[in-house]
Amino acid sequence: MIQIAVFSDVHGNLPALEVVLKDIEQRGIHQKFCLGDLVDFAPWGNEVIERIKSLNIPCLLGNHDERIAFDLPIFPLSKHSEEETAARFIAIDHSKKYITEENKKFLSELPFHLKLNYKTGKTHWNIQLVHSSLTSNDTYLYESENDEVFMDILEDSNADMVIMGHTHLSFTKQFENKKWAVNCGSVGRSKEKNRLASYLVLTLDEEKIIPEIVQLNYPLEETARQIEESGIPDYYASFLRNENILIL
Repeated sequence: MIQIAVFSDVHGNLPALEVVLKDIEQRGIHQKFCLGDLVDFAPWGNEVIERIKSLNIPCLLGNHDERIAFDLPIFPLSKHSEEETAARFIAIDHSKKYITEENKKFLSELPFHLKLNYKTGKTHWNIQLVHSSLTSNDTYLYESENDEVFMDILEDSNADMVIMGHTHLSFTKQFENKKWAVNCGSVGRSKEKNRLASYLVLTLDEEKIIPEIVQLNYPLEETARQIEESGIPDYYASFLRNENILIL
């Protein structure tokens, strides 16, 4: 039996990341992978990057990582309200200002996607890791997508499972051919009603793959207060508290 942990979308939320890392350690899981988006929306972007670096955790390039690493322009998104658009511009500009050049370089060198192969007994399991899809790190794929969307990714990558993040909404979805599409949710900016830190524990044996979404409490109120005391808009503190704010 092999176990691996996969997490994504920390978004500068160091307290949530530390809780997830502690839980992974307590489970005795040594294989850890991050699907990207280390920065933006909480004030510990540098600390999160340095924690990932210090633990040598393989990490993908998320869309927010790419924007900060390469100083890409910010464009308003039609799905966002006027209030969220204004807050988003300020939050991303905050990261562009405060993320160190060394950490921007680290982000710029992250791989776009990663394919894993594990052998258990006589079985090889191929696991495709992406931030959001094979061709884009800014595509929103939800559980409600037609099965064919995920099956195309599995076929293109010759994988038994594709694991993604980006939407901040976790799900596990198995198909008739026993293959899987999984979203591990978000560590630091969950859009689920409970706002818990979310990650994936994957158990592999010779016969099957078992995905388990783990959701954990973390010092959310303290995190929200730290956002309010930073240069990041209070909008994101209210979001963490789930104060009737819809963020798409």
